[in-house]
Amino acid sequence: MQKANHLINETSPYLLQHAYNPVDWYPWGDTALNKAKAENKPILISIGYAACHWCHVMERESFEDNTTAQLMNSNFINIKIDREERPDLDHIYMDAVQAITGSGGWPLNVFLTPEAKPFYGGTYFPPNRAHNRPSWQEVLTGVTEAFVNRRNEIDKQAENLTAHLLKSYSTGQTNTEDDNFFTPARIEEAVENILKMADREWGGFGRPPKFPQTSAIRFLLRYAHLHHNNENSTKSRKEAFDQAILSLDKMISGGIYDQIGGGFARYATDSEWLVPHFEKMLYDNALLIMVICEAYQLTKNEKYKEVIDETITFVTRELMHPDGVFYAALDADSEGEEGRYYVWSKQEADEILGELAPVIRNYYDITGAGNWEHSNILWVRKKAQQFAYENNIDVNKLEEIVKKGKAIMLAQRQNRHRPLTDDKAILGWNALMNAACSTAYAATGNEVYKELAETNMQFLLSRFSKSNSSEFFHTWKNGIARIPAFLDDYAFLIKALIQLHDITADKKWLMKAKEITTYVIDNFSSKRTAAADSSIKQESDGDLFYYTPYYQHDVIVRKTEIYDGAVPSGNSVMAENLLLLSIYFDVPAWKQMSTALVRKVEQTIVHYPSSFGYWACLWVEMVYGTNEIVIIGKEYKNMLSSVIKEHIPNKVIMASHTGEDSYPLLAGKHSDSGTSVFLCSNYTCHSPVFSLQELISLINKAKKG
Repeated sequence: MQKANHLINETSPYLLQHAYNPVDWYPWGDTALNKAKAENKPILISIGYAACHWCHVMERESFEDNTTAQLMNSNFINIKIDREERPDLDHIYMDAVQAITGSGGWPLNVFLTPEAKPFYGGTYFPPNRAHNRPSWQEVLTGVTEAFVNRRNEIDKQAENLTAHLLKSYSTGQTNTEDDNFFTPARIEEAVENILKMADREWGGFGRPPKFPQTSAIRFLLRYAHLHHNNENSTKSRKEAFDQAILSLDKMISGGIYDQIGGGFARYATDSEWLVPHFEKMLYDNALLIMVICEAYQLTKNEKYKEVIDETITFVTRELMHPDGVFYAALDADSEGEEGRYYVWSKQEADEILGELAPVIRNYYDITGAGNWEHSNILWVRKKAQQFAYENNIDVNKLEEIVKKGKAIMLAQRQNRHRPLTDDKAILGWNALMNAACSTAYAATGNEVYKELAETNMQFLLSRFSKSNSSEFFHTWKNGIARIPAFLDDYAFLIKALIQLHDITADKKWLMKAKEITTYVIDNFSSKRTAAADSSIKQESDGDLFYYTPYYQHDVIVRKTEIYDGAVPSGNSVMAENLLLLSIYFDVPAWKQMSTALVRKVEQTIVHYPSSFGYWACLWVEMVYGTNEIVIIGKEYKNMLSSVIKEHIPNKVIMASHTGEDSYPLLAGKHSDSGTSVFLCSNYTCHSPVFSLQELISLINKAKKG
């Protein structure tokens, strides 16, 4: 057996996959970085993640090849990085490669000077020259020759590239202070811009590969809900609503959704959502649960509730530690093939389904020829009602057949070789799933989801924190928490704590959210940290938060992340957190910070809302206001459960047996008889009402006004 390299003591499944490569891999850290300086060798960093298909391909083709490994070991200090463990490094070096080549992806292979400054890089390189790509050995040889013989050019390129990164990170967005920005008219403009990119036939936005883009869908749903009684925006409201629902429906019926086991793959490679990239990520499923919950609250479509239940069942079955923390991902590959675990042949379906086979095959498009690489990805081409009508089957009978068939196929599939589970736990992704559980409880009333959120939160606060303080770690595995948490870890955790308070009325969660927010301001704010640490050589970006804390010194630059990509940016979520907490605790300075953050990206929100969807939702709330809902009385918990089932997205909510002066929204309020509900704005309240219907009526009147 091949001798282990320096990755053998790591906890990341991705790094451990490479621990027996003949390449002398190091983890990122002082040992490797100091060795590069001492030996005056260039550094090769190779960044990927456990569920990455092309990462596995390059490993098989190149990193397991002894000749290639010898070339790497002789000329480079080789460092393997799990992008999910170190997203900060991934952001920096991905930006460098995109500046060099115009594109990016994984595996990400970047060459650095001994001072860790990038000078060349790319993504996947084949073992032999193909498709206008040089072979990996050619790249290694060319870089080695340049480093030895043209070192001045290499150093100049590295300095120029690092200067480019510094400038791009420090400049940020220009705050234009558009006087018309916080107006309904500009929101209409953003809606028009996002609908220009809409795929009106298959849902989603843009051309393949197609990602869920849940923040953009959420923005359209919230816009449509705000305007459902507004005669002046009927057309744009209907278009926004229809596109959001079409997008969700097509994903749910497509191959990107696991029709047998529940849960969503990361993205689809085609317009029709049939062919996924089969990896399943915790964060995608969390974000999709949340937006589908909103769709369920708006439409009461039971199909959405079914998908919520199936997806959470998948997560708890395949991505949950016994103690209640969630794992990161499932691999796309099994037995060396992408998607093998999920696809079916007609013969196998016939053998296991018996008399159910004809209906199931027709319903899920299982054919002898297959719909993807001679196999079948299950998808639903026609809605149940239409399928039942065309096939002369009672719709209830069809649902019974499908339910039985799914159970049989799931049992059969569990006998297959499962894809690898990336069993590290990531704080931010867990917080997103925690918020999804809270949202699912609010929408469905299923107590299991609330209990799941509470158990998970106890784990996060006790096992990820540094001595139960406000300082947290990014990852946890095998009882070990490590790597300082990043901005999005903290932002998502605060968001989850706020939502957990909103479904339980337990104020300890709200107090913890406030405490952690103070920590983030002290340690990630560019204004505060620039003053706290004189070693920072970047120009302050003003209002934005840095991705890394000021005390982290193993990155060459500090980035401010603003794009809502696969997950919302830490800055957009912190902006929302600051707005909500400013109301809960009456901290005007936090509201000002939130507004300043949104101002920082105001032009890009309007013109590129599909990449700033989470920002756009907050912007809508700032324009139309936040509903301040207070519930007081003996039956406050029952009333709370009723209120949170409704789609009231722009709200803060507090509920208690009696008023409490320590919380501004509760102060001075009481209920003379029964349970009272107050609707307030800027702490000015309407007369109390005593039913959900009365509250909704008040909200609708306020919205029209």
